[in-house]
Parts: sequence; C-alpha cells; structure tokens
Amino acid sequence: MRLERERADTHEWARLYDDGIRQVYSYLRHRCGDEALAQDLTSETFLTAARTAATGGAVPSMAWLITVARNKLIDHLRRAAVEESALRVVSTTASDSIEPDGAMFERGRAMETLYRLAHQHRAVLTLRYLDGLSLAETARLLNRTEQAAQALLARAKAEFRQRYDPSREDAVDA
Repeated sequence: MRLERERADTHEWARLYDDGIRQVYSYLRHRCGDEALAQDLTSETFLTAARTAATGGAVPSMAWLITVARNKLIDHLRRAAVEESALRVVSTTASDSIEPDGAMFERGRAMETLYRLAHQHRAVLTLRYLDGLSLAETARLLNRTEQAAQALLARAKAEFRQRYDPSREDAVDA
C-alpha cells in the first residue's frame, strides 16, 4: 500500500512540475520583468514544494505553488530594498578616499557603471569585490545558495563587462 502511494505521489509530482513550471515562471516573469530573476525564483518555489513534500506534506496544488512564488517575489523585493540602502552607505564611504586623477576617473566610471546595473547585480558585485566577502558569505547575505550566488555573480560580471569600457565616452549608457 505504501509503495503504491509513493508511486502515485511521484506521478502527481511529475504532472505538477510539467504543468506548473511554465505557469509559475510566467507568473514571476510578468511581475518582475527579469528573466534570470524569474528563473531563480521559480527554482526556489519548486525547491520549497519539494521540501514540504519531503517532510510528509501532500503534493501541493497549482494555487499553492503560485502563492509560494508570490511570497518568494515579495521576499526578494524586501531584500532588494535592504540591499539598496546598504549600497548607498557603501558608496558614500567608498568615494571618500584620495586617489590620483586617472584612477579617480576610472573608479568613477566603474562606480557609475555599477549603479546602472540591476540591483541584485550591484549587490552581489559590491559584496564580493568591494567588501571582499567570500562567495559563501555573499550567498548567506543575499539569502541564496552558493550555486545561486555564483550564477548571479557570473551574470552580474557579464552585464558589468558589457556596460563598462573605459575607452568609450558612452560606455555607461550602453
């Protein structure tokens, strides 16, 4: 009897995942406007669902998944607001140092490029490189797994490289 129930749950999970992945992703993508963020939050939603089921809970419904997705997005936006205020504090203290004119110009261009990035990209780059935190510490502060923080860091570095070119006058407007 137990084995039959486990097979039924596995089948339900597979069906829920197949049906739900697109709906949850679409829900999040439409609300946050960021493909990478929607992917991350979709993964977190299904991870939460798997953890719930692993603790003996029933296979969740689509409505439950959408509710979890909405909560994940709200949590993300709250964290982003906190990160944004922390970045303002870091930026005011970081710009107080005395540097040669050329270095100050490049640092200024780099900081301007940094501020033009998506807030989660600014946060991960600031924590990792300006604050000098390890990947594990960065992940913990961003409330992500190390793998998720590493993926976010890779996307952030790619966006920064795309926008920053010290030889171009219009580089920060890209």
